[in-house]
Amino acid sequence: MRVEINGREIGDGQPTYIVAEMSANHHQDFDTAVKLVRAAGQAGADAVKVQCYTPDTMTIKCDNKHFRIKGTPWDGQTLYELYSKAYMPWEWILPLQVVAQDCGLTLFATVYDRSSVDFLEGCGVPAYKVASFELVDIALIRYIVSKGKPVIMSTGMAGLAEVGEAVYAARDVPTILLKCTSAYPSVPEEMNLRTIPDMRHRFRVSVGLSDHGSDERVPIVAVALGACLIEKHLILSRSEGGPDSSFSLEPDEFTEMVRAVRATERAIGLVTYRPTRHELPSMVFRRSLFAVKDIKAGESFTDDNVRSIRPSGGLSPSCIEWVKERRAVIDIKAGTPLAYEHLEK
Repeated sequence: MRVEINGREIGDGQPTYIVAEMSANHHQDFDTAVKLVRAAGQAGADAVKVQCYTPDTMTIKCDNKHFRIKGTPWDGQTLYELYSKAYMPWEWILPLQVVAQDCGLTLFATVYDRSSVDFLEGCGVPAYKVASFELVDIALIRYIVSKGKPVIMSTGMAGLAEVGEAVYAARDVPTILLKCTSAYPSVPEEMNLRTIPDMRHRFRVSVGLSDHGSDERVPIVAVALGACLIEKHLILSRSEGGPDSSFSLEPDEFTEMVRAVRATERAIGLVTYRPTRHELPSMVFRRSLFAVKDIKAGESFTDDNVRSIRPSGGLSPSCIEWVKERRAVIDIKAGTPLAYEHLEK
């Protein structure tokens, strides 16, 4: 279960792919967008993601009750008003790609309709993201898949059947699913990260996490459970405000998240049943069989004169019953590690 984006393999056995989500944190200022890309590179991200939409590709300009936002940080606004404040001018994408490349980053985008897919094809982006809210738009997913590039799909709010339908629609291209809770911010008790290994097993695809929370431990747990990709919002400073500021990380926090993820990867390591390099010096302190009293030639070995103690050097403790069936062939001083040559044949 591996996916390749811009020459980088993502999936089993590979380092976690860390994506800095710009979202609306550019505040519609190009210089801020450039600073965010550079901050992502300095923080250790592998990629930066932008969102490619306009208010008119997302919704219509209407203020009746169906288009009024309720129950989120954006209460009271219409969808059109929110997207008007949050969208990024599409003409920024090509110059931001250059900045990203200079920072050693891959830039790709979330798409919301066919026009954004077509535009990004002209920019040569290497992958496409489908947001949770668009996961049910199977026609859009099929159109994205027709471009033959990897697809990353968030699964917030989706039921099992809906995820399955989206995965089937994307079956012809490499796919990564992202466990996601579409609440802003999301709280740890609603993250349900055990779903990550279940999705890996159930859908046979690579699985990551799109995190809208503020608890820095959540991505670490996700990686420990097998997440191959972490997507997290990045902002220069939460004091700037903006639609996504409450669940975005500042650069130093993002850097700490990256460090924690890398440390988690090292701790997960490999499946092994051999001592590590740093364990080897301690091997000499494992238990073995020692003479704990002076033993004369011809004397039997007993629980009184032979014991399993630290350090190593003697016969394995598993030999104790076999040893007690024999006699010493030479005198053995207390403190001597027991060896086969001490025992009668």
